[in-house]
Amino acid sequence: MLSTMRLRRLRDVLTGYIERGEVPGVVALVSRRGQTHVEAIGTTAYGGGRPMSADTIFRVSSMSKPVTAAATMMLVEECRIRLDDPVDPLLPELADRQVLRSMGAALHDTVPAFRPVTVRDLLTFTWGFGQLYAPPDAYPVLKAAWELDIGMAEPRPRAMPDQDEWLKRLGSLPLMAQPGEQWLYNTGSDVLGALLSRATGLSFADLLRERVFAPLGMGDTGFSVPPESLDRLAHGYWNEPAEPLDTQEEWTTVPPFFSGAGGLVSTVEDFFAFGRMLLRDQRLLSRPALELMMTDHLTPAQKVLPHWVPGEFATSGWGFGGKVTTRRHDLADTPGRYGWDGGLGTSWRVDPAEEMITILMTQRAWLSPEAPPILRDFWTLAYQAIED
Repeated sequence: MLSTMRLRRLRDVLTGYIERGEVPGVVALVSRRGQTHVEAIGTTAYGGGRPMSADTIFRVSSMSKPVTAAATMMLVEECRIRLDDPVDPLLPELADRQVLRSMGAALHDTVPAFRPVTVRDLLTFTWGFGQLYAPPDAYPVLKAAWELDIGMAEPRPRAMPDQDEWLKRLGSLPLMAQPGEQWLYNTGSDVLGALLSRATGLSFADLLRERVFAPLGMGDTGFSVPPESLDRLAHGYWNEPAEPLDTQEEWTTVPPFFSGAGGLVSTVEDFFAFGRMLLRDQRLLSRPALELMMTDHLTPAQKVLPHWVPGEFATSGWGFGGKVTTRRHDLADTPGRYGWDGGLGTSWRVDPAEEMITILMTQRAWLSPEAPPILRDFWTLAYQAIED
């Protein structure tokens, strides 16, 4: 059970963030064993906007990754793709990879890849290429990737080329590491979107709509916002003091590239439906597939992250498209808890042991890779509400 008194504490603390101007509004959901509590506080914009509600639309950015992983597992179950098969037949642009001798090497200073990239490599982010926690010009390969507009920063789907051109540009770069060698963030989910599109003959947007969003009733989730729903899209902000992230209209047109890593918009209601599917409320995936998806697949060597945030996997690992808690360190750290965050201000987790779903959506982008105070407080407040 969830304590009504303790849930009031959640509302009080979140209200404080709004009163201090740290966020203009927030929607939070805590659900456990059939009991669901939603708080919608504040407005969709500083100085105005609509009142927040459970159907407010947010840029969920990297919360797209678990959705992409779930769609991948659907095709794995149908034997249309296989976890340990090379991706080369469907993605010839990524065949016969060359790998940098070191991260700082010149683009031509490479050796052949020891083996092809597999679907499993993409799901676990160990395929050899990704975002780095470093300035754009820190390494020749990173500078080249930024210049090619292949998605090395916050989601800007309309700044990216179409799928075929994106693959061509990505394939022109060497890998940063050997396949299977280390965890590198983000890009694997974008490659998966392209892989699924080619495997099915559908655009990645149509595939997600037909196979995931429509069956689960996720009617407000997609890669753009219909003009008639634009007033429900929360305004995005970043920096300190807050500055507009982009224009609302930027999200009303279909982008040239459907980013499986960070391109979705969604609502608390919709992601609640997705979470219930992972907790087996609806059977889009078998129990073994869900368990595999939410299992830590990283080796100790792969968890050494020289180009990312130190300690990222001190108490966790990486499943397929999301983080998996491996040992208790804080109130919310139930082993087996799975999910991921959106750096533009959102977070989502499912906890099979507690049969619990937690979602927080704001519209203030993170200022660093470390979760902001409002999110850390939300996780504490959600789990302190457990009464049994």
